[in-house]
Amino acid sequence: MSRKVGVIGSGIVGQVLANGFIKHGYEVMIGTNNPSKHAELKQKTSGKAKVGSFEEAANFGQTVVLATKGTGAEAAIKLAGISNLIDKTVIDATNPLADAPPVNGVLKFFTTLDESLMERLQRLAPDAHFVKAFSCAGNSLMVNPAFKGTRPTMFIAGNNDAAKAEVKGILEKFGWETEDMGKVEAARAIEPLCILWCIPGILHNHWMHAFKLLKA
Repeated sequence: MSRKVGVIGSGIVGQVLANGFIKHGYEVMIGTNNPSKHAELKQKTSGKAKVGSFEEAANFGQTVVLATKGTGAEAAIKLAGISNLIDKTVIDATNPLADAPPVNGVLKFFTTLDESLMERLQRLAPDAHFVKAFSCAGNSLMVNPAFKGTRPTMFIAGNNDAAKAEVKGILEKFGWETEDMGKVEAARAIEPLCILWCIPGILHNHWMHAFKLLKA
């Protein structure tokens, strides 16, 4: 039986990742707390994803993806039910983007370099296995990006090695090479890559790029 994935968040990132998991043979439920979006989400996933509440998606998934706005991430975890995340891999695709305009193309965060959003989430749900991933790429490139045969690098972090190994396997299917940057504190360095990634898009409307770590 295909592994079950619950996606918390019904925006474009949640939709793209849901369709990516469906493409690669997973059974998927998208969680939304807006009942009026159910029909739209069914249509966006060609009827292949189940649709439910945040709580239902978290309960459904053997693996959970958090794909909400950063400002709503902590509330979403609470609505999903912290007990529904115990001992599960939670792929954290969020970034702590503030509700403020960019300055010369540079977005603002509501966190500091001494505390990542994922650290807040890990404290909120201490028995969940958070893994930061998909946070430093645009949604159009998250699933099997095409860079003329070159696999871009996805930076991940988290406290649980088994969870990170699972996410690495998912990223391999999704066309990425993976660099494990260590424990949850490394998210302090990974999350700001979103700011860097967005600058060419904001300034020059160029969004089709990704990071690559080169090693000598």
